[in-house]
Amino acid sequence: MSKTLYWIQGGGCGGDTWSFLSAESPDIYELFDILSIKVLWHPSLSVADHQSREELDQAILEDDVPLDILCVEGSIIQGPSGTGLADTVLGKPKKNLIGALAAKAQHVIAVGTCASFGGFGTDRETEATGMQFHKNNVGGFLGKEYRSKSDLPVINLPGCPCHSDVLAGTLSALANNLPLELNETNSPLDWYRIMVHQGCTRNEYHEYRVEEKQFGEKGCLFFYMGCQGPLVKGPCNKILWNRRSSKTRVGVPCFGCTRPDFPQRYPFFKTRNIEGIPIELPAGVSRAHYMAYKGMAAAAAPKRLIKRKSGI
Repeated sequence: MSKTLYWIQGGGCGGDTWSFLSAESPDIYELFDILSIKVLWHPSLSVADHQSREELDQAILEDDVPLDILCVEGSIIQGPSGTGLADTVLGKPKKNLIGALAAKAQHVIAVGTCASFGGFGTDRETEATGMQFHKNNVGGFLGKEYRSKSDLPVINLPGCPCHSDVLAGTLSALANNLPLELNETNSPLDWYRIMVHQGCTRNEYHEYRVEEKQFGEKGCLFFYMGCQGPLVKGPCNKILWNRRSSKTRVGVPCFGCTRPDFPQRYPFFKTRNIEGIPIELPAGVSRAHYMAYKGMAAAAAPKRLIKRKSGI
């Protein structure tokens, strides 16, 4: 039996759509065909006039057309002053339509960090928030108690953008009525169980504190250059981008784009520290342990790592 999908764009750049369009093996059209998903509406794929769109919305809200999967991309714009008039559809606040559709959906997916946690528009005049989280706090637009018709909370797929394979895998699970085990921020553990650091090709440099202070070398980017890899959960070094690479593999620090508080209000390429000790330490590492370990690790660094770092 086929499933219906409705995709609505909130306050955001559309990057999650473009990420999804880059999916391959299968591409999105093959995926929808394999999973028997009927796309009712997608702002980049659908061709319909305003009247047809409005008639579709009304049919869903009147239960004439079933809605199995609602995908929301971008934050929910509530401003100014709670009116939602900073982001409208057919002359009406888009937040009202999103809320009404969420009440009819069997499953709701927040695609990307903005839809999941609020992202770029939080704490600004737009009064942006996530579907069921506002940064780290449960609640967001729909509220803490919200459950879709399948009795699930909003399924958060953070990332800036969300990886196409994560969305494809989530849709596959829902289309086949398979359970999704969620973590503390309602993200599927299949993709958000591990730290970005796990699978990073620079791990050995990290363990021995072979550190970088500038771009272009092969050592660890955490200690000085702001890499969030040991601090955040995400699939970037598990499934890779375009099936071949990630930020850290090409020498760019992880931005931590799956964090509920992304984008953080401090520089991306500088590690915050107190007297050389990072303020945020890798998950599971105590400050006392770190203080005792860091000097010994650097002293024990194999020469091959130091040589590879310098290119000699």
